[in-house]
Amino acid sequence: MVSVTGEDSATDAALGAVPATPAAGSGIPLVELREVNKHFGELHVLRDITLSVEAGEVVVIIGPSGSGKSTLCRAINRLETIDSGTILLGGQPLPDEGKALAQLRSDVGMVFQSFNLFAHKTILDNVTLGPIKVRGVKPDQAREAAMTLLERVGVADQAGKLPAQLSGGQQQRVAIARALAMNPMVMLFDEPTSALDPEMITEVLDVMVALAREGMTMLVVTHEMGFARKAADRVIFMADGSIVEESTPEEFFTAPRTDRAKDFLSKVLLQ
Repeated sequence: MVSVTGEDSATDAALGAVPATPAAGSGIPLVELREVNKHFGELHVLRDITLSVEAGEVVVIIGPSGSGKSTLCRAINRLETIDSGTILLGGQPLPDEGKALAQLRSDVGMVFQSFNLFAHKTILDNVTLGPIKVRGVKPDQAREAAMTLLERVGVADQAGKLPAQLSGGQQQRVAIARALAMNPMVMLFDEPTSALDPEMITEVLDVMVALAREGMTMLVVTHEMGFARKAADRVIFMADGSIVEESTPEEFFTAPRTDRAKDFLSKVLLQ
């Protein structure tokens, strides 16, 4: 298997230059939120959120619907603006607009609930478009790197098809390959399996688990408790816009500290 996390220098060269990523143990979090607040009208969806993610760390955010998980994830690359507080990437504040914001979004991979593939372009074209247009990678190099990634996520044989010809699980794996093709510093996953049929969920989670084990920095919003147990370095439990608990998967799932977390787990683990 070919690594997708920066260990293959030839693939990295084809994917184009990216900013320097703070090394694990450098003391500089790759992602940091400081007292972040966000309102939707009268609804206070993020309440003084303070959180850091180190390079190479996998942080899984869980919690009931409406707890602010997806809003937090989307705020990290400014798909949602914040009302107060600070968000830093590699120690630098997020830019507000313009080319710097576009650069940020190319450095932060995002996989959504919906696949958001270009319906009129082939799978290969979907994966190569960003590196060619944004990174300035030569088309031949972009295609070679894209095929490596598509093979890695198990859909290389679908490269010439249109998205509508693939299953939902296959399309989501293409979406992951497309995000990886930009050689991002961090990958954000916003409930990536919630739109999938149950039998398709495992194939996407298997790809995500492999990425986690290879050292990809990941922040994952999910309802998949099995993934949180297997792949997370830390579990963040959110409710009502706040971080209620933060601990290792073992600690959270065997001995949650708060009644809110105990109540949540009693419901989801019985499903």
